[in-house]
Amino acid sequence: MRSSHFPARSVLFRKEPNGVTYRVPALIYLSSSKRLLAFCEERLSPADSQAHLLVMRKGIFHRNYVEWEDMHVLASALLPGHRSMNPCPVYDEFTGTLFLFFIAVLGHTSESYQLVTGKNVTRLCYICSTDAGDTWSPVTDLTQKVIGDTIKVWATFALGPGHGIQLKSGRLIIPAYTYHIECKECFGQLCQTAPHAFCFHSDTHGRIWRFGEVVPGPESVECQMASVDEEDGSNVLYCNARSPLGYRVQALSLDDGAVFQEGQLVHRLVEPRNGCHGSIIGFPAPLNLYHRLKSPFLTPTWVVYSHPTSSTARKDMGVFLSLFPRDPHSWHGPWVIYEGPSAYSDLAYLELPPSPGEPPAVAFACLFECGTKTSFFFYLQRHFLHFKNEKLVPFMLLTFLYLLELKC
Repeated sequence: MRSSHFPARSVLFRKEPNGVTYRVPALIYLSSSKRLLAFCEERLSPADSQAHLLVMRKGIFHRNYVEWEDMHVLASALLPGHRSMNPCPVYDEFTGTLFLFFIAVLGHTSESYQLVTGKNVTRLCYICSTDAGDTWSPVTDLTQKVIGDTIKVWATFALGPGHGIQLKSGRLIIPAYTYHIECKECFGQLCQTAPHAFCFHSDTHGRIWRFGEVVPGPESVECQMASVDEEDGSNVLYCNARSPLGYRVQALSLDDGAVFQEGQLVHRLVEPRNGCHGSIIGFPAPLNLYHRLKSPFLTPTWVVYSHPTSSTARKDMGVFLSLFPRDPHSWHGPWVIYEGPSAYSDLAYLELPPSPGEPPAVAFACLFECGTKTSFFFYLQRHFLHFKNEKLVPFMLLTFLYLLELKC
């Protein structure tokens, strides 16, 4: 669905005249401090092999606007001799600790080199903050402790990118994917690999991390996850992943990410050639709608998804809504929020203080790459999101407060 109305935008990161480019967004909202934290990679050029450091901007959220501080480099998010990539923040509500996970890749080694040779030079790292991003810990390299010898059968791996989540049990979830080495040819010099999404998780508030089994198939790459409550009281971990097969892949886990069922192609969510990263965020269905309907069921989780809407190129950023995420045919939309080149994005969900006698207002923020010629640029917008739903209500309105741009 195209609209003559586009949310108001604010540019957060812009390509610099000297060629320095900002790519791969991550966004998280900390309700306790009313802060939006926006992260991305600072690259010496748009190429993946030219990634360098991670940068951040902090925004203080007011009801009608966000007051942004200047960008600064996350100096501790770095391993010597490596480039930092794929920021993935997750917040532990129980301890007040913000983790920023990322991968560190040796020098300028490309992903394609790792895939062909099977020589994995990627490390799993994080820094953390206990004061909502004001100060950060030194870097921790978890690679050997968490992945161990399994890394020998991973040609490479990466995180998200974008936000992780915390389950009601307290489990922290970091979305990830790996290229598993299926076989080696030419006397072990060339590899055949297959990509699979999975997640790292912690049940000890970040002290101990493990990883679950991969999505068996189809091929799945960059991904995000959402905890989905259903009306009958059941809960599933929902994974939505990039795929080279022309459509998104979704997969469900019934045990909080330890094992995923076989994935499904989501034909309503198309991918451009070679695919593109997309974002999902789960949120409780608006309680006022259910009260009006006098529903006897528990409040389910709905899911919003952001991704370029074109099947031929990375352009025309749109948002979609699913009222029944388990069903791959349940997606409504898209609502195109930016016309033109656009690529990676990350969503955040906010609940605003209610007016007297009213439920909390639902709001979202979307940090995404866009531009006029290429898609490397970050934005922020405000407006309403409309999705037709004949079975539930005539229509629903979701406030899209800000769309955050990475601009090139």
